[in-house]
Amino acid sequence: MTADPNIIFVFGSNLAGVHGAGAAREAAVRWGAVLGKGLGLHGRSYAIPTKDERIQTMPVREIAPYVAEFISFARANPQMSFLVTAIGCGLAGHKPEDIAPLFAGATENVFLSEKLVAALR
Repeated sequence: MTADPNIIFVFGSNLAGVHGAGAAREAAVRWGAVLGKGLGLHGRSYAIPTKDERIQTMPVREIAPYVAEFISFARANPQMSFLVTAIGCGLAGHKPEDIAPLFAGATENVFLSEKLVAALR
């Protein structure tokens, strides 16, 4: 885990809060993500659900409100820097081209992964 409490690791999660693989596991091991909590800020991590309570992939239209909520949180916390992984593009199986546009309204303290940045070009 990084020493700076204002650097936040943003990862794709499931609503059950099972952080067993991929970026979610990284969040649990290194950034303070809490098992059983699949949404919001925990430790130095922020969970955005891309899978439901049954660990089934959610369609992009269901992920979108969670991304919008995150963007509002980032806007309200300008002292924090948010490192956003390619949420939903690993185990959930979405394409970066489908997820990246959800972050179009993000503030300057939101730093997208290279996969998402490339998809916006």
